[in-house]
Amino acid sequence: MNGHMMPASPLPLGDDYSARALAELAQALDNATQHSVDDRDIRMSDAGVALLDRGGSYGDEDQSWNGDTITPESLENLLGRSDFDEPLVADDTLMEKKPINPRSPRAALEPERVPQPMRRSSRARHPLVVAGNALFTLLIILAVVVGGALLVGKQRFEAAGPLDSDKIVTIPKGLGIRDISELLVQEGVIEQPWIFMGGVFVLKARDELKAGEYQFTKHASLRDVIGTIVDGKVIQHQLTLAEGLTSEQIVARILENDLLTGNIREVPREGTLLPETYKLVRGTSREQLIQRMQQAQRRAVQEIWDHRSPDLPLKSPEQLVTLASIVEKETGRPEERSRVAAVFVNRLKQRMRLQSDPTIIYGLVGGKGSLGRPIMRSEIEQPTPYNTYVIDGLPPGPIANPGRASLEATANPARTKEVFFVADGTGGHAFAENLEQHQKNVARLRQIEQQQRDPWSAAPAPATTAPDSGAAPVGPAKPRPRSAATKPTATQ
Repeated sequence: MNGHMMPASPLPLGDDYSARALAELAQALDNATQHSVDDRDIRMSDAGVALLDRGGSYGDEDQSWNGDTITPESLENLLGRSDFDEPLVADDTLMEKKPINPRSPRAALEPERVPQPMRRSSRARHPLVVAGNALFTLLIILAVVVGGALLVGKQRFEAAGPLDSDKIVTIPKGLGIRDISELLVQEGVIEQPWIFMGGVFVLKARDELKAGEYQFTKHASLRDVIGTIVDGKVIQHQLTLAEGLTSEQIVARILENDLLTGNIREVPREGTLLPETYKLVRGTSREQLIQRMQQAQRRAVQEIWDHRSPDLPLKSPEQLVTLASIVEKETGRPEERSRVAAVFVNRLKQRMRLQSDPTIIYGLVGGKGSLGRPIMRSEIEQPTPYNTYVIDGLPPGPIANPGRASLEATANPARTKEVFFVADGTGGHAFAENLEQHQKNVARLRQIEQQQRDPWSAAPAPATTAPDSGAAPVGPAKPRPRSAATKPTATQ
């Protein structure tokens, strides 16, 4: 500075001074100097020694530092200072320390000068800044709390549930999420209703909870429980409605079933229901089941009618259902359906009366289905719209609801010339193409019946028929020359 050059190396130290002494000297000089030293440049080196510009001078202009060892006298002459209150002494401390005035312990603990606190800026005290800081802090706390709650909730959400065995619970229609959670707690399926409701909200499944009868597995977690209800995995029950039942009988069985709800407005027309095994859930309305059976029947009949035999002597799907209902009532053996259907089809082609006993019974009792006793001779010749011993061709409508197998057998009957059949005494039937063979089959049946009634007697007995049993095989035929498809019944 001012053109002066800094010395290339720190000031040489004499034997009289230590590094500590020089540091204390520099501190004393700094405290004593109050006036400006514009042209002075004092710097401390890494060793704590003052570096002076070679061209500078202190005090008298002719007194400058010559690079020799610093002594108290030379330092005083060099600086040209005479305002030191105390002489410099070249000992371990370089100068005498000021005496310490003793103070009380309490005063000794108090600071000599308390620093004034820094005044906060007006920007930091602005209400928006304060509010922003508070909001930011609140958000951080809230995020920590929510994160912790989600972590704990997730663990409990996926933990094993309290059920020690499978449990069936029915959730009625119209329940809200709170009602469902309380119901599940009462049934012992879950323990924390709030976690259940929180899981539903997180999964966005509030509007997807479905009513129904559910089976919750052992130790099902909350996730499993919600998934079961959302997916609608209700228990599937099976209801079997046998082939050959009348519509009135089917309606009675549906009304007896406690899985179903509601009433049935009216008994469907005969032959419009498809008997089979239906899967349904608890709470299904009875009217819905009737509609399902009607739709299934229409689809099945149309499909089978489209694949019928080309030479079938039937004019409409309704006639197919009517003849199939007679086949259904005549035999319960699957292997016989196509042969029984062939007998009736052959008789229709030859313009022979069908002479089917089930048509007599339906003409007498209608949809009740069962006569409950043997047919009497007077009933055989009793005129009714359905009695095929009296009328020609088909009756005006079905006498029962045939199953798919009977419909298929009737649409594609066996290729035979048989026009007679009679019970064989073993649950099946014996078939014949002519009257002579048929009479032999009837005689054989009478012999079997006689042996069953009285194994020790060979005397003939009057022929009787077994009570009608719906889809069971019909009773024996009377041994007399008659062109009947089935047996005549016993006399009064």
